[in-house]
Amino acid sequence: MAYPFFSLAKSHRTTPIDFRSGDIAIRVEAVPEHGMATIWDADVLIWAASQIVEARDVGLRTSRLMAATPYEILTFIGRGTSLRDYQRLKAALDRLQSTTVATSLRQPTERRMHRFSWINEWTERADCHGHPGGVELIVPDWFYRAVLDDALVLTIDRAYFTLTGGLERWLYRLVRKHGGRQRAGWRFDFRHLHLKSGSLSPFKRFAFELRDIIRRQPLPGYALCVEVEAGGRVLLAFEPVPCGQPVDGLVLSGTETIVPSGTGPSCYREPESHLSHGRTNEIRAPNLESNKESNYTAAATPEENDSDPHAGTEGRYDQDQAQRTSFRKTVSTSQSDSSSASELPFSAKPGGAL
Repeated sequence: MAYPFFSLAKSHRTTPIDFRSGDIAIRVEAVPEHGMATIWDADVLIWAASQIVEARDVGLRTSRLMAATPYEILTFIGRGTSLRDYQRLKAALDRLQSTTVATSLRQPTERRMHRFSWINEWTERADCHGHPGGVELIVPDWFYRAVLDDALVLTIDRAYFTLTGGLERWLYRLVRKHGGRQRAGWRFDFRHLHLKSGSLSPFKRFAFELRDIIRRQPLPGYALCVEVEAGGRVLLAFEPVPCGQPVDGLVLSGTETIVPSGTGPSCYREPESHLSHGRTNEIRAPNLESNKESNYTAAATPEENDSDPHAGTEGRYDQDQAQRTSFRKTVSTSQSDSSSASELPFSAKPGGAL
């Protein structure tokens, strides 16, 4: 599920996939007549693996030879049952049979390559009257032995068959394999994912499509996000979605923007305001660090002002302070003599404010 065995595009592909990572080597080749098997064609293999596992679990004898009707296969993988769907199923069987894979995966050494086709052979059955009776197919031994090994089989969500994009499907298979029981999830470098997918798209296009998938979050059961390391390397991070009820109810105005899945009735309460609407009686200290000019306190003597021609601004500032001080004394004297505060003047000098 985590390696490039299939084409991620619906278009006709004949360019081989050649992937190498450590001791693992994979080469997938296709014939021009049918093209390479796609990740949608792999749904037939998912059906085959499910039938083998189910038969084994109920105690039936399993075999590489399998027989079924097209209707059974199409309904299992979530497809339609029209004539066009039957024709597409036959084309998928042709691509699976003509695509060849050579891999060292699950082999003792890299030099021992196992070569096979996804379907060794397939045939259409008919009864004695010539009516169609279904199809028979033979899966390869490499695939059959892997299905019978419990350590190599993973269940997938039914919603996987509703994923329409090839990259989405491959990404779900990758995430399902690496993010099984790890609560902290997993991380992959973007460029490593591009190499591992076997996609023919340029890296910039691949990264764009990957970010779009992260934005849409289509993978069932997993959440995706982007992480950027200190060195600038971009990573895809994913982790299982915690169990909970889906958020499909109403969230009242004023509730925090992010409401976790399964939130109870508490999300309907207005959050407490962080603003204080009352007045305080305490005189706060001046903000000397950020507003030094308005909190200037040093005073200059008249002699310093006269002797220093560059001290004009500070001298005027100190004179204004002195005038305000003398005005406060006048105000306090007139306030004690006057019976009404409305008789007080509103400025200490022309153009000056209190």
